[in-house]
Amino acid sequence: MKTWNLLNKLQNNIYLTIRFKFWVSHVVALLWLLFSIFVSLPWISDLAEIVTYPIALWIISGISYIPGYLNAFLIISLLFDKQPKFKNEFPNEPITILIAAHNEEGSIYHTLKYIEKQDYLGKIEVIVIDNASQDQTASEVKKAMNDLQLNIRILFESKPGKFNALNHALNEVQTNYVITLDADTIIHRSAVRYLIARMESSPTEVAAVAGSVLVRNSRINAWTKIQEWDYFLGIASIKRLQGLYQGTLVAQGAFSLYKTHALREIDGWPDAIGEDIVVTWRILERRNKVYFEPLAVAFTDAPTKLLHFIRQRSRWARGMIEGLRAIKPWEQPQIYTKYLTGVNLIMPYLDITYTFFWIPGLIIGLFGYYWIVGPMTLFVLPLTLVSFGILYLYQKRFVFRPLNLKIRKNILGFILFILFYQMIMSPVSTYGYFQELFKVKRKWK
Repeated sequence: MKTWNLLNKLQNNIYLTIRFKFWVSHVVALLWLLFSIFVSLPWISDLAEIVTYPIALWIISGISYIPGYLNAFLIISLLFDKQPKFKNEFPNEPITILIAAHNEEGSIYHTLKYIEKQDYLGKIEVIVIDNASQDQTASEVKKAMNDLQLNIRILFESKPGKFNALNHALNEVQTNYVITLDADTIIHRSAVRYLIARMESSPTEVAAVAGSVLVRNSRINAWTKIQEWDYFLGIASIKRLQGLYQGTLVAQGAFSLYKTHALREIDGWPDAIGEDIVVTWRILERRNKVYFEPLAVAFTDAPTKLLHFIRQRSRWARGMIEGLRAIKPWEQPQIYTKYLTGVNLIMPYLDITYTFFWIPGLIIGLFGYYWIVGPMTLFVLPLTLVSFGILYLYQKRFVFRPLNLKIRKNILGFILFILFYQMIMSPVSTYGYFQELFKVKRKWK
């Protein structure tokens, strides 16, 4: 905490450019990488006697060197990160909120009710697109139209696919800004205000602002308890890192703000399972920037069953591959987005290596064979805890406290998250990569 306060004071007195932060973070990360290689030389030698040096280097790079370098880069970047102040915390620009809904009768009314409670001063129009629902979604929307003091319209899109629903509604938008919101997601009363305030406090080349999505149903079971920490620490830290370098890679469809003309310039959302990833990268490709606003908080329901979790996260992995196919990292015009999207090129390598080497190595390590995973692996935990500790303090001090929110006590979920989450995520992501490789049929939900 003292280091963090010292950096904040330094940044208050001395302007540090994004480029300076970027390269300093790289230098520290590279020094950590060199240190890791030095202390692991005996490990490489022992493993090389079994699988040869090239294979040993391939395995250890995937499970140790590269993840350690990326984690060190993340930590230093987070220490440098400081959100610019708003020029106006109470904007009043008219906006449109798009909600694509497919069989959402159980949640859509509550989602609309939370929009009604917004403290935003401008006019809000809500367009709900019923995308081939087979339940009472439309009836629930009509009920909200009668009950709530909210300007709501309902459209019907018979072609399945979230991109079809959103593009249908985009043709109806008449405001300069448009927000996408998932039908099962509720937003903090100041969420819209902070999204617009961040956009209007940013340079003109900023075309989208991603909100902060957290878990609402974390008390349900162990799966949701684990995912609460993933959203609160893991996803939020990546968003902050990317936002610092002005290239948030996913203005997620669950809750994000876009300039309407920027969406129309790229012909809206593509036919992709990761439509929000591809649309964000296309926005970045046009020399625009995408920011992240941690105070614009939304709460979504995380999957409560393992099968549903696997389907969701494998879709995310497939969406990343779709994005890489659509826009290559070297086609991005800015150095920061080249780097950030380029990191995604090695994610399949890291996940596959973790799945097929680290996990089996852990199993045989339990029987005393420390060829891949051994006591030295425990050195990774302090670095992980440092990075999450930094983000936890940031979330508590600069996000939850100003919003009058409290962090739930979820010690069990945190322990499970630290010890086992990656063991679940890497195989699930690998499954998604193979689904995309073999063109398995895509599904919205």
